[in-house]
Amino acid sequence: KKSRRTRRNNKRKKKMGVFKEAQVVSNQTLVESEEEVLRHWEEIDAFKTSLKMSEGKKPFSFYDGPPFATGTPHYGHILAGTIKDTVTRWAHQTGHYVERRFGWDCHGLPIEFEIEKMLNLKTKDEILKYGIPNYNEKCRSIVMKYAKEWKTTITRLGRWIDFENDYKTMQPTFMESVWWVFKQLYDKDLVYRHVKVMPYSTQCTTPLSNFESKMNYQDVSDPEVYATFPIKDVADDKILKDAEFLAWTTTPWTLPSNLALCVNKDFDYLVVYDHANYHKFLVAECRLRALIGKKKTRKISVHQDQNDQFLGYENEHDIFMTLKKMQGKPSAQKLKETLDIEEEKLQGFLDVEMKKFHYTILSEKMKGSDLVGRHYEPLFDYFKQMMEKTAFRVVEDPYVKDDSGTGIVHQAPGFGEDDFRVCEEHGIILKGEYVPCPVDDEGKFTNEVPDFFKTYVKDADKTIIATLKKAGRLYRQGSYVHSYPFCWRSNTPLIQRAIPAWFVNVEKIKEKLLANNKTTYWVPEEIQTKRFNNWLEGAKDWGISRSRYWGTPIPIWTNDDLSEIVVIGSIEELKERSGVEVTDLHSHFIDKITIPSADGKGVLRRIPDVFDCWFESGSMPYAQCHYPFENKESFQDRFPADFIAEGLDQTRGWFYTLMVLGTALFDKAPFKNVVVNGIVRAADGKKMSKSLKNYPAPELMINKYGADAIRLYLINSPVVRAESLQFKERGVNEVVTNVFNPWFNAYRFFVQQANVFESDNGSFFDSVEAETFKPTNIMDRWIISRFQSLVKHVHEKMKKYFLSQVIPELVTFIDQLTNWYVRINRPRLKGQDTTVQDRKEGLMTTYRVLLGVCELMAPFTPFLTETMYQNLKMIIPEDKRFDSVHFVMLPEYNPDFVDEELEKAIERMQEVMIAGRDLRKSGKKLIPSKMPLSSFSLVSSNKELLNHFKDVEELFKRELNVREVIYESDIKKYFTYKGELDRKLGRQFKKAFGKAKKEVEAYSHDELLDMMTKDSITIQGVSVNPKDAIVLSRHFIGDSARFNSAEVTDCMVILDVELNDRLRQDGALRDLTSAIMQLRKTARLLPLDPSKVYFKFGADSKLEGVVRERLSEFSEGLPNMEVVLDSFEEKYVFIDNTHSVFDLCGEYAEEVYVALFDEHTYLPSIKAQRSFYLNESTVLRTQALASHKKITQLSIANEKQSKDIATANREVKKLEEKVTKLLEKLKEANAEKAEMEVLIEELTGNQ
Repeated sequence: KKSRRTRRNNKRKKKMGVFKEAQVVSNQTLVESEEEVLRHWEEIDAFKTSLKMSEGKKPFSFYDGPPFATGTPHYGHILAGTIKDTVTRWAHQTGHYVERRFGWDCHGLPIEFEIEKMLNLKTKDEILKYGIPNYNEKCRSIVMKYAKEWKTTITRLGRWIDFENDYKTMQPTFMESVWWVFKQLYDKDLVYRHVKVMPYSTQCTTPLSNFESKMNYQDVSDPEVYATFPIKDVADDKILKDAEFLAWTTTPWTLPSNLALCVNKDFDYLVVYDHANYHKFLVAECRLRALIGKKKTRKISVHQDQNDQFLGYENEHDIFMTLKKMQGKPSAQKLKETLDIEEEKLQGFLDVEMKKFHYTILSEKMKGSDLVGRHYEPLFDYFKQMMEKTAFRVVEDPYVKDDSGTGIVHQAPGFGEDDFRVCEEHGIILKGEYVPCPVDDEGKFTNEVPDFFKTYVKDADKTIIATLKKAGRLYRQGSYVHSYPFCWRSNTPLIQRAIPAWFVNVEKIKEKLLANNKTTYWVPEEIQTKRFNNWLEGAKDWGISRSRYWGTPIPIWTNDDLSEIVVIGSIEELKERSGVEVTDLHSHFIDKITIPSADGKGVLRRIPDVFDCWFESGSMPYAQCHYPFENKESFQDRFPADFIAEGLDQTRGWFYTLMVLGTALFDKAPFKNVVVNGIVRAADGKKMSKSLKNYPAPELMINKYGADAIRLYLINSPVVRAESLQFKERGVNEVVTNVFNPWFNAYRFFVQQANVFESDNGSFFDSVEAETFKPTNIMDRWIISRFQSLVKHVHEKMKKYFLSQVIPELVTFIDQLTNWYVRINRPRLKGQDTTVQDRKEGLMTTYRVLLGVCELMAPFTPFLTETMYQNLKMIIPEDKRFDSVHFVMLPEYNPDFVDEELEKAIERMQEVMIAGRDLRKSGKKLIPSKMPLSSFSLVSSNKELLNHFKDVEELFKRELNVREVIYESDIKKYFTYKGELDRKLGRQFKKAFGKAKKEVEAYSHDELLDMMTKDSITIQGVSVNPKDAIVLSRHFIGDSARFNSAEVTDCMVILDVELNDRLRQDGALRDLTSAIMQLRKTARLLPLDPSKVYFKFGADSKLEGVVRERLSEFSEGLPNMEVVLDSFEEKYVFIDNTHSVFDLCGEYAEEVYVALFDEHTYLPSIKAQRSFYLNESTVLRTQALASHKKITQLSIANEKQSKDIATANREVKKLEEKVTKLLEKLKEANAEKAEMEVLIEELTGNQ
């Protein structure tokens, strides 16, 4: 066994041509070849070598946004990384020097949250008890926890980036530059400290920035409460006496801190009486129906004189209706007093039957402005004495909307951004003075609210509601489902809380931000002009301080009352002012350092806060190169960045912080071009979740399909247009099946035929000859022109960063190359029926295009192109040969090889060929492509088109397997035109439409053609454009039993499907040849491997006579095979391989046994004969020669199974069509959903 294999391999080595034979493509071979490429890159140190080769070239600056290494990479990282790698590879291969440094986000909540889970630290006190030095060092120890996994995954995906020279936000050099950035902002008066209501994470005990609070919205059910606030000082007002303001909230825990009520001055408000609950309340008219639902109401209007003195009611009948229904109820007297009605008047209506109703409107409309200044009774007394002079009154602000609540909003300035602003504007709270905020850092009530002391605010809701109910201040309660912000790190509800913090005054530079945004280029453009622009327009001052520990300390040293502030901008400055030299800038190394007061008031100490980690990532353009302390010149060359890319969520994250700091520091955008990708979701449209396991692990997909398949799947999807992608394994598999397999098979076929050519002729061409020769063959000219058009298209789109428009065109070209050029030229490339020179030119053209596609596709599929290039480069002269395809500059567009007219003509030819193939299926009986037919006719009045078709006549014959192509310009010989009036014109013709319809149907062929040359005709007295009014249809007038016909653009095609004896012979021989070639393929024989083929025909075989009579012709179709007809031995080894044949060969359809023998083939597990049945069963079977009975049984069973399979396939096809339609509808729905999500986010941001 071993010696046979050795002899076979040695023999093949001797026969090996200029190229190494390529493996049969499969998922496994793709993955194995990628791993081989990785080893090759490592051997030649490919990435560093490429950088050295491009030194001195024009720099292309790229910033890589830093991820956290506390988790493994997911598809979102893979997507962004693929986009970045594709663009930077493209930049390198178009003549740029592209530095690519990886970055790590090392500080902030993600790290701290992991440590707190690890150490079971739940409160701030527990952290302080554990010790900040210990805590920070523990954080440092896990920062790079998954760095190895990141490097492995990113490298395996083919991304070239520098891990050795990476940057980390915890490096002293990086942190020092962050200090410099902050000092620059402070010196420009863009930093201030203020008590401000901010989103606050009680779990992480720190405030968050506005954009952080928008990162994790969830639908939740919160308690909704309608609380009553009795109006004070209205004893003399008949309407407002005993009335209450009605306010709505979904945060009952804020009610103990209520200081005011806010109305909209332009709203109309009404006093309404609720008969069931005996409440007389005041509510906005626009919210009344939402409050009471469909329950009936009656209105009682107030009648007043010119001095606004109360005189009575206009509709006393309705008053008495109300009172009658209330007789005997406790509130009857109360209402009678309010309405001032005499008892005797009431009695007159007691016997009158009235309709029942639930609410009575007791007043005319009053404006919100009329309510401003009115006082009310506080809900709780906690802050009554402290705030009574300024608080517990009605104020107004337009932020009160008509889409929820009652039109009256309760104000707790310690827990609402708008509440704080409104109360400060109206003097409820005074700037710089006390603001009630009775909640500690962990979200628990302080002793200022003793009834709920130490209770977590969300847990206090039920107790507060019960307290309100007991006090009679609860009108209604329920639940309310809405979207609520959660902490993006701890996944716990955020609250709004007034805290002192340090801010960057973004509003001060807002106009500059908007102007700088216009200087940038975004893909998609609408992200810049709408989403990002809207965010900038509504940008609030940025809170950059965090009450945390593991981060870059804010370099502010100050005294207790903040009257003296020193901001440090460097390590050297800290040394000069304090006399202490440090090498680590984390808080536990510098917090003990003091600075002498310049005013002689003791010492200054650092504030305890650290920077928001977004401030650090926004500083990365400067901090990654330790600017301005080092690398000033190189920084100026790289700033602003030529290109950045991240996900859609970063419009309010990294993109925003980069823009703010770049504008604040240099008054310019820190980037020129941005590619924004969408979100990758699970196949069901939900968020990818490790706990739900609703997506395949990236490493499993890479090991199954290879990295190139994942890369191409991602960047050829809507996700590169900032839309969502539902990740499906089927999509990755389709990339392999529909793109890589045919592409690699075309390459493999070329390699095989190139080696055969070299073996047959003893010489070969080199790449220089292949690149420079001018092709004469029409298909050669077409594919080269098509490639040049592709080069032009790709360069144009990549300059605009339109990846979504690049990949589809590349995929289309690969289809044109593999399924048209190579397949049509297979006989020519094999040397069949052609000259040596023509065959050589075909091979040179194929080589030229394959090499060009490798170079052009290299940035997108770096592995597969490298595999091909390493073989194709064997004929490139050594002085022009590179170690990697990624060292080669991309092909440049050459218009000299472009023939647009030829491309259009071939496109028409393809349309005709596809129609011709379909004609074999359109008749009563399916005619396989292997069965030759006599003629194919092309009928068109366009003679120029027919001349183009004549140039490729041989291609028509070979592709459609016909003996003759007929060209005819006289359409009337084959077809006649008939006309029909377009139904859309029914309104125009009105009653005359029926007559007009019959008139058009009566027009002759010639009349219709003549009308189509005119701009206007008259039908039944109505003037119309014939091209718009008449629908033309062609009708075949030949023998439809013999001819199948169809219509394509400006041409009709006709296929003669009648069979004769010669055609049946040809069909049988061709099918037999195909089966033998398939047998060689199954045996894994290479084209140069010789073999013998033996036949055994049945008694009185007519097929044998045909084979013997046409043996020379038959043998030509079996290269490197010796046909043996007179000797057959059962000892020969065969390959078991099912083969389907057609049943149209007539008397030549018979049973034939075929044996394939190769002296170096060793297949001990398969000892069966190889048999081909060319008969009515239509199925080829394999079995031992002597087992005729068993063969017959198998034939019957397989025939039934084939029918069952055919039936099942038809059902599957129907289901697939239904699924396709459903998927299209789902795609449309998802697109609408994505648009709505973006719109909702924008609206939320604006709100």
